[in-house]
Amino acid sequence: MNFETYFKISYGLYIVTTKSGNKLGGYIANTLFQVTATPPQFAISCNKDNYTTGLIKESGVFGFSVLSEKASPALIGNFGYKSGRDFDKFAGVNFFTGKTGSPIVTDSSVAWFECKVTNSYEVGTHVVFIGEVIDNGSIEEKTKSLTYNYYREVLKGYSPKNAPTYIEKANVEALFADQKKQLDVWQCQLCHYEYEEEKGDPITGIIAGTSFLDLPDDWTCPICGAGKMLFEKE
Repeated sequence: MNFETYFKISYGLYIVTTKSGNKLGGYIANTLFQVTATPPQFAISCNKDNYTTGLIKESGVFGFSVLSEKASPALIGNFGYKSGRDFDKFAGVNFFTGKTGSPIVTDSSVAWFECKVTNSYEVGTHVVFIGEVIDNGSIEEKTKSLTYNYYREVLKGYSPKNAPTYIEKANVEALFADQKKQLDVWQCQLCHYEYEEEKGDPITGIIAGTSFLDLPDDWTCPICGAGKMLFEKE
């Protein structure tokens, strides 16, 4: 199977959120798209194991924030690589409560929507929710929306394991094997972010050519926040 073809499909990156009772949930999504214009409806695909999926089933509502190209890697790490079952993803994050009760994240976002679930379908490992738009708004009109391609090529991030677009690590490594032969690469074992010594880490201000071993002891993965001890040399 040609895994490279999967990366040719365009996606955006979003924070999908909901609230059930006093429980807040949210996760990073790239499988989200508009399915009808009248009424305006969006579809999201959620892993059945996600904490947020259960909350959407309970509440019947969800919101989503369209992430910016300038999105904070720490924000992506919190919502994309940690579970709301044992971690407060909303601590220190700016958000407001929408008409449906969903928490709408405004940090690192260019626009937002909130929806009422009209249908849901179980599809293997995931649940597809269809939601009719109840309200929406703009946050930052001049900043570009973050795409999965930008996230993967510039921020060096990959889909977390529960994402519909997840590809096994071994297959990703095989895909980029020829490229890696020319680089000294260290990979985060949590989110698979790759620190390339030739390029440094422009996200946190590490200049090109900096050896991984020379990085400050308190340097952490710009995507998920993992410490240096969780990196392995490729």
